Amino acid sequence: MRLAVIGAGWAGLACAVEATRLGHAVTLFEAAPMPGGRARRVDNMHGLALDNGQHILIGAYTATLKLMRDVGVDVDSALLRMPLSLRFADGGGLKLPRLPAPLDLLVGIFTARGWNWRDKSSLLRTAVRWRLAGFRCAGTTTVADLCAGLTPRVMQELIEPLCVSALNTLVGQSSGQVFLRVLNDALFSGSGGADLLLPRADLGALLPDAAVRWLTAHRTVVRIGRRVRSIAPESGTWRVDDEVFDQVVLACAPWDAARLVRASGLPADDWCKTTEALRFEAIATVYVRGALPLAEPMLALRSDPATAPAQFAFDKGQLGGLHGVLAMVVSANETSREALEEQVIAQAAAQLGQTTLQLVQTVVEKRATFACTPGLARPSSAIAPGLQACGDYTEGPYPATLEGAVRSGLAAAQALTP
Repeated sequence: MRLAVIGAGWAGLACAVEATRLGHAVTLFEAAPMPGGRARRVDNMHGLALDNGQHILIGAYTATLKLMRDVGVDVDSALLRMPLSLRFADGGGLKLPRLPAPLDLLVGIFTARGWNWRDKSSLLRTAVRWRLAGFRCAGTTTVADLCAGLTPRVMQELIEPLCVSALNTLVGQSSGQVFLRVLNDALFSGSGGADLLLPRADLGALLPDAAVRWLTAHRTVVRIGRRVRSIAPESGTWRVDDEVFDQVVLACAPWDAARLVRASGLPADDWCKTTEALRFEAIATVYVRGALPLAEPMLALRSDPATAPAQFAFDKGQLGGLHGVLAMVVSANETSREALEEQVIAQAAAQLGQTTLQLVQTVVEKRATFACTPGLARPSSAIAPGLQACGDYTEGPYPATLEGAVRSGLAAAQALTP
């Protein structure tokens, strides 16, 4: 079939690669000057090739890792694999050993630094309860409800960092069911599922560049910097601007997808309303230079939304980048850029002992992820005959992650029918 994939983020790239592999004639459109969507390289930022935000992958991202390998990425060199570590600069916190699951979690809990027996036993009891319940809960349950029996230390040093990094939504507002799905896949699906995979290359090299090369080599038409203005059904086919295709996959941002569907004249008001009702959360990455090396490539930070907003610090020098550069990540960010920069630099001085930092650049993705709240209605991937949507926001069990985006793109390609 002649297929138009509109959007070259990670979902669109996954869809285009899989559809090409299945033998379809694919044309990939991307409005931006480079592929990657909300996980891309941003060139020439103060002389540094930085990303539009610091991303973490985990070992349970099986679809993403397979796609990277399929398009020629050397995963072992592109990603630093390390056991799950939520250690702080003072040495406290949890770090899993390299052992088979779930033994790694049990040993990690028993050896967590700074945790007393009450902290450890509360987490063990709660984890057993989650497993006995099949990692399921009521759709209205928040992460805070789910973790009501945990001690404040476990909440602050484990649950809150995990929740905000996976769901980008605060614990009092996050979906307990989605959080349990992430925990199950990461901690109980097999050895290595909880491993942190930290990029040692920029996000362009991690997938988008290789995917575009693979698509071009397989005669896929790739149009970067080309914004699609309109789509419309036409006698059993689809008109995309001035071209005709058999089917269309909308892999663009949800607000752009809703715009194109509404303008098409399709009777898809319910789909558009569900998509337009999504709320979004921002992620900010504050890049600073002049830093001393951190004890580990990634350290957790003790976070307070009012005064110490960053949750993680990444040492870019230990991740293949320039020495002395840190990426300070603020998930679920609601602070103004100027106040955020001042607070993050003060936080780095107080918690990391970094007193000579200079600001390089702050990147704020204002609509980085959808707010993953309890009972959230997410739009279906099916819109109309011959028209699908894919992206991390579409209906599915995962939050707004790279793995969720890739899986949705693969599913859209596999659902294509004559």
